[in-house]
Parts: sequence; C-alpha cells; structure tokens
Amino acid sequence: MEPNINAGSMDSHCLEIRMEPHKVVPPPPRSTLQKLKSRLKETFFPDDPLRQFKGQPLKTKFILGAQYIFPILNWGPNYSLKLFKSDIVSGLTIASLAIPQGISYANLANLPPIVGLYSSFVPPLVYAVLGSSRDLAVGPVSIASLVLGSMLMQEVSPNNDPVLFLQLAFTSTFFAGLFQASLGFLRLGFIIDFLSKATLIGFMAGAAIIVSLQQLKGLLGITHFTKQMGLVPVLSSVFHNIKEWSWQTIVMGFCFLVLLLVARHVSMRKPKLFWVSAGAPLVSVILSTLLVFAFKADHHGISVIGKLQEGLNPPSWHMLHFHGIHLGLVMKTGLVTGILSLTEGIAVGRTFAALKDYRVDGNKEMIAIGLMNMVGSSTSCYVTTGAFSRSAVNHNAGAKTAASNIVMSVTVMVTLLFLMPLFQYTPNVVLGAIIVSAVVGLIDIPSAYHIWKIDKFDFLVTLCAFLGVIFISVQEGLAIAVGISVFKILLQITRPKTLMLGKIPGTDIYRNLHHYREATTVPGFLILSVESPINFANITYLNERILRWIEEYEAEEDIKKQSTFQYVILDLSAVSSIDTSGIVLFKDLRKAMEKKGVELILVNPLGEVMDKLQKADEARDLMRPDNLYLTIGEAVSSLSLTILKGQSSTMCGEGT
Repeated sequence: MEPNINAGSMDSHCLEIRMEPHKVVPPPPRSTLQKLKSRLKETFFPDDPLRQFKGQPLKTKFILGAQYIFPILNWGPNYSLKLFKSDIVSGLTIASLAIPQGISYANLANLPPIVGLYSSFVPPLVYAVLGSSRDLAVGPVSIASLVLGSMLMQEVSPNNDPVLFLQLAFTSTFFAGLFQASLGFLRLGFIIDFLSKATLIGFMAGAAIIVSLQQLKGLLGITHFTKQMGLVPVLSSVFHNIKEWSWQTIVMGFCFLVLLLVARHVSMRKPKLFWVSAGAPLVSVILSTLLVFAFKADHHGISVIGKLQEGLNPPSWHMLHFHGIHLGLVMKTGLVTGILSLTEGIAVGRTFAALKDYRVDGNKEMIAIGLMNMVGSSTSCYVTTGAFSRSAVNHNAGAKTAASNIVMSVTVMVTLLFLMPLFQYTPNVVLGAIIVSAVVGLIDIPSAYHIWKIDKFDFLVTLCAFLGVIFISVQEGLAIAVGISVFKILLQITRPKTLMLGKIPGTDIYRNLHHYREATTVPGFLILSVESPINFANITYLNERILRWIEEYEAEEDIKKQSTFQYVILDLSAVSSIDTSGIVLFKDLRKAMEKKGVELILVNPLGEVMDKLQKADEARDLMRPDNLYLTIGEAVSSLSLTILKGQSSTMCGEGT
C-alpha cells in the first residue's frame, strides 16, 4: 500500500524533517562541602568500612568495632577442635621451615642468628591478634633482610661495631613499622601501588641473584669477602680469593643445596607433598649438625654458628636511637624496608585470600604489620612480614585461621628455651644453601615473558629493575624502576590518546577509524574522542593535537575538492574530570575554530565536567543546547538535518 503524499506540500521542493534529540541535563546541584566529602570518601574510604555499622544498635556497633580492630574476635569465639587440628599441623610445619630460615636470614642481614629466631616468636603473636589473613605466615624474609643489612653497612660495620649495628637495625625496624602503620591509619595504602608488578618481578629476580651470590662466601668457605652487593665486585672477590676455597665446605654445600632444590622441585610438581620442601631445611640443619659434630668438621675448615644465647626475647626499647648522626640512615632504611616488606606481605595475603575466596583488608594489614614491627623493635626483632614460601607451606598444610602463627610461635619459644645448644655445631654453609633454595623461587621467568608479550614498556621497567639491582645496588635498582614507572604514568597523563572516529555502516555506532577498517568518515564532520581527564598537564598537547587533526582533515577536503567541513565533534565520554586550565582549552578551541568557520560540538560531558563548564560559560556560547548532545549519533543526525535545511533553503531561494 503506497503512502498518501500531499503533492501540495512538495510544491516548494523543500522537505522539512523534525527530530528531537535527547536533552543533556546538568548533574544535580551539590554544595562544595558535599563534593569535598564525596571526593575524600572515594580517596580514603573506597571500601566504606563503616557501612556495617549503619542501622545497628549500640551494643552491636561496639562488638563490630572490636572485631574490626581485632580480627581474632571474629573467628576466636567459634574456634573448634577441628580447626585446631588443622592449624596445629600447619603451625608445626611452618615452624620447621621458620627456624632454619630465621637463623639464615638474620645471617643475611649481618645480625646475630638468634635475632632471626626472636623475630619468628613475637611478631607472629601480634599478627595473629591484628591480622586479617588466614594463610599469612609471619617472619623474616630474604629481600628485607638483604636491604636492611646492605643499607646499614654503608655507615656502620657489623664486625667492628656489632652493638651499634644491632641498635640501628632495631631502630630501622621501628621506623619501618611506624611508616607501615601510618599508611594504614591514614588510609594511604595506594602509595605502595607505585611498586607495580613489573617493578617487583624485576626487583625480586635481581635481589634473588644478589642474595645467592652473597652466599658464595659460605658455600665456598671464603673468609675475606667483599662488602659490596653488585654482581661485578662479588664475582671479582670470589675469583680473587680462590686460595681460600675449602673443598670440604664446597662438597657439603653442594650436597645439601641439591637436596633442598630436589625437595622444592618435588613439592612444586606434587603440591600434596608440600611437607617435603617444608621439612627439608630443618632436616638439612639436623643432618649437617650431626655430621659436623661426629667428624669434628669444625676443625677442618667448616665454619659453624657457635653457641647461641638461650631464653626468650630480651627487651630492646633502650637500644632504639632517635638522635645522633645515624638518624637519617635508620629513617631511610626503615622507609625502604617498610615499603618492600609491606608490599610483599599484602601481595601474599591477597593471593591466598583469592584462592580461598575471602577478603583481606589492605589498610588493616598495614596497621597489623606496622604494629607488629613496632612491637618487634622493642623485643629484639628486626623487620618481618608475610613470606611467600612460608605462607605457601601454611596454605598447603591446611591452615584454617591465624592460629597457625600462634602454634609456630610457641614452637619457636620452646626452641629458644630448650634447644639452643643443639645449633652450636650447625655449619654456616647449610644456612647459605637454605637461603639460595628459598630465593630461587623469586626468579619468575614465565611472568617476565608474559609481561614481554603484553607490554614492552612494562618489560623495560622489569629489565631496569633487574639490571639496576645486580649492577648498581638494591635500593638504586628499585628507585630506577619506580622512576621509570612514574615516568610512564606522567606520559599517559601529559600525552593522552585522541582518536578519530568513524561510523560503522548500517549502525549508529562510532569507533576508531584505525581499529575498525569498515568504519567511514561522515562528510562535513570531524569526530574526535579524548580518552583521559583534561588538566593543566595535557592541555597544550591536546590543543596542538586537535588543531592538527583539523588541519589534516581540511587538507584531505582540499585534495578531494570538497568544502563541506562544518563541525568538529568532541566525544567527552572518557573525560572523567577537568580543571580550570581544561576549561580554557575549550574556549581557545572554540575561538580557533570560529576563525576557520567550523563549529565545536560537545558530546556526553560527564557530571563534573559539565558542571564546571556550565559555571565557567558565563556568555553561554560554549554550552548552548544546539552544540551539546548526549550521543555522537544524535549529534550527527541533528546537525546533518541542519545542513540539509540550509541547503534546502538555498535551493528554495534560488527557485523563487
């Protein structure tokens, strides 16, 4: 059935079509105080920790508050014998790993071996009360131990002045804890996000190699060894002291290192055999100690730990130094070791929480780890956190709650009270082998390759962290990697992406012309998309880039001998915020386009952006209804009709 068309209406050959696009409405008005409150909440309280208190009676609020501060009150009242059976198995298992590792890592930090055991006793008790992770196993870790020892050695020798070195180590631990707890209390945990995964992978791999190279002193039996950490000085020291190599030490070290690596490989291939790698360090310590004692190997070139002090942690608050010439050193050391240990602890906690489908509160973890280190600094402990290897064993052993840390702590306490004489003949070479076998897992080649495939710039960050650590120093390597990461962020801020959009045929969808080959330009329109906030850091670039887009488009029009270019459409859907400099950018663009006879059209400005543009547009020449649209499709349709109307009016005028 043909439609009935009134011929009279076509006498003028002018067709008028009306289309009402959706109106772009401004955001609801809010006071400055409301905006500030909203911004602060999203910055510091994105998880809204107080929502659980809403609508609750006073007694319930008190209970919830106590449980929030002390997570042990959450699971403690419902603790059962069944849970305890699982936790005691996992606690004893990680204790068998924590005891030899504690002694070894203290050695790595140039501290007395007993300090490593002290650090495996008090901090786990504190964490069990304040921590929110069920799987995190607390104690000394290799990277923080290496950084602490290397940074303090820059000014104080652990051999010439061991008491001062110990005082500085405890004071650095206090500052590390203070920094960590402050981040949690002030809810500034996003600061540690500057240590990206790419940075950490490179840093950990480099640090693992440096830690392993440092163990060549014990594995080869060298007595005169360099104090520097770089790859070249260490290897130079190793080969310049070949005469000091001890074949007895080398044979024992090689045998136990192979044993430990094989045990680690078995547990990785078959996770149910986790106890093989968990128990291997303690078995190695026991066997090597028996061998040294039986064959009097300490009289044949194999160095031993020597007699260790019995008893629990002595108080050390009187050893904390908050004045003097070394104050800057301990603050810097505390800051670096605090960031590293905090990053490792939270990453490990979140990893295992994801596996068991529960949530770890990052800010609460910062407070728990920070207070743990502050208390530890007053009880002869140095920097501790959640170690990945120990936590993996804890997880695989079936830990159900943080009580596994309490079991581990009690086991270490028994060792401190009654078993210290048994470690007198433990050879240092075995401690070196334990450290090497533990840090091998920090070299994550598959992850580095994965980063290479996805993002070459991120791989550059990984490579810089790795090379910086092994060739310069641990802290400089970390600083270089963080600096490159920050530079990448600055590049993204100052050089945001701008895209030229085209219409996909048969649809009302507009996409990147370089991505979707089927997309085509719309005659008379230059459609651009800005994909970042607009602020003082990028307005110069955006102004130059947008004007260049216009010049290139005009040049194409000249080549095609067309002169239909009338509108520049800016899609602001991805512009989440704007400052006063950004507003000036739009005004400058409008003026520049007016000179070219082109009109600026804005599409879908978001709440904050629209609010600021409206307030700044006193002359009402930027935010007029006829140059403000909700979608690109509506803008093109409406403005195309305007062009047609103009052409029809011209034709009508000529016809008369």
